[in-house]
Amino acid sequence: MTDEPKASSSTHRPSVTIEIVTEVTEELTEAIAQLIPQLSSSASPPNADELAAIANSAGATLFVSRLDTDDRRVVGTLTLVIYRIPTGLHAVIEDVVVDESARGAGAGSALVSAALEVARQAGVRNVDLTSRPSREAANRLYASMGFEARETNVYRYRQT
Repeated sequence: MTDEPKASSSTHRPSVTIEIVTEVTEELTEAIAQLIPQLSSSASPPNADELAAIANSAGATLFVSRLDTDDRRVVGTLTLVIYRIPTGLHAVIEDVVVDESARGAGAGSALVSAALEVARQAGVRNVDLTSRPSREAANRLYASMGFEARETNVYRYRQT
């Protein structure tokens, strides 16, 4: 994993380091396995090969956050997907999750900020994300960072 600049923080909490995943380790695989159930009760955590496919994908960037504490464990993750379609370059933020024990420490906002910067550098004008209404704190975070709710319908087709 490659270290990115530290996110700013208050003096009352540890600072946060954001990393872009370039190498899948056992530590990363175990951390993601702990985080995914906190995001979705129906999704299975990815294995090391699946994480490597994301990390090596030209269109996806896998970010992790660490609190700058003694153990420096991974406390959050986010995936940014950038793709080109006929109407232009698009980006979507997916699977944002911060460990329950680290929520409120700035890891989520640091992850989103890092993803927005990568998207900006790639030339993306708009970045989309979705969040269930029940994730109230996450929705407040996104609104505070400048995301606006869109009037649209989101449809899902389930392959059988």
